[in-house]
Amino acid sequence: MRLTHLGHACLLVEIGDQRVLIDPGGFTPGFEAVGDLTAVVVTHQHPDHLDRGRFPALVQRNPQARVLADPGSLDVLSGLGIDAQAHDGGTTLGSVTLTPVGEVHALIHDDIARIPNVGVVLRAEGEPGLYHPGDSLDGEPGEVDVVAFPLNAPWQRSRDMAGFLRRLNPPVAVPIHDGLLNESGRDLYLGQARTLGGADTEVRDLAASGAVEFTVR
Repeated sequence: MRLTHLGHACLLVEIGDQRVLIDPGGFTPGFEAVGDLTAVVVTHQHPDHLDRGRFPALVQRNPQARVLADPGSLDVLSGLGIDAQAHDGGTTLGSVTLTPVGEVHALIHDDIARIPNVGVVLRAEGEPGLYHPGDSLDGEPGEVDVVAFPLNAPWQRSRDMAGFLRRLNPPVAVPIHDGLLNESGRDLYLGQARTLGGADTEVRDLAASGAVEFTVR
């Protein structure tokens, strides 16, 4: 499996015979130029995960790609003229299985209504499995090799991040959801993830690293 962190919550996942783009949102520059995709996955409708202005250009560049989304994003995508399918029942993409995890976005504030959020696990035989939670820390993905974890968010305290990593304790964790951080803040949160997170977890920062190869440990 190869992962490319394109910015904020957006990951390009090359696994099995598939190229899957997850959560192309407004804090991710240039995602609409990514080609040869077999699927685009949206965990929820917030604009930092689903950029309504640029999403149609991504689909036009990848007319063969399936668009899979949480139930709350289907109407948004339909309004953009995009044919999308719900991924909350599980999906097969060639040799890859997509398993939905969770249902609801983390609480931001009592005065802000919670929306659907469906994280995903991607697995292919002989390759590491990846969990992308979207904006939620309560999902139960089962055993996975690589967990993408939110580094910073308006709905998340740093101790919540550390607790998430401790609870799942994956072999590898890769930071995402970092678009609100400057360099100093990013270094601070990364340090907390490494020192306070999972006891057996290696935190691998993919920022500005291009495509990074992962193998089963």
